[in-house]
Amino acid sequence: MTEIDAKIDALVPEWLTLPDVAEHLDVEVTRVRQLVKEGQLLAVRRVAESGNRVLMVPADFVGEGRIIKGLTGTLTLLRDDGFTDEEMLEWLFTPDDSLPGTPTQALRENRGTEVKRRAQALAV
Repeated sequence: MTEIDAKIDALVPEWLTLPDVAEHLDVEVTRVRQLVKEGQLLAVRRVAESGNRVLMVPADFVGEGRIIKGLTGTLTLLRDDGFTDEEMLEWLFTPDDSLPGTPTQALRENRGTEVKRRAQALAV
């Protein structure tokens, strides 16, 4: 396990495999792969229970049968700021006293405007 893997594992409370995400969203796994490819959803390789490295998505990114509101736009802003997938995960799951909570928690609570404002400020 790399240092960044350990850091992300400490921040992200729960992971879902792509088949799990497909089940939560009630879509085919191929659709989930397309969402990841298009940048609408973020997945990184993690060590699964089988011991293999597979693509996984933070469970907090999925809620009530859909991707949480504001996530896709936030991912686009962070990508445009030059963030790697791992850096995006770190930012999204690191507590921010000014929010309060993590950016992911704020998105789940429909406070996406504040999250996007902070993401845009990173580019300055």
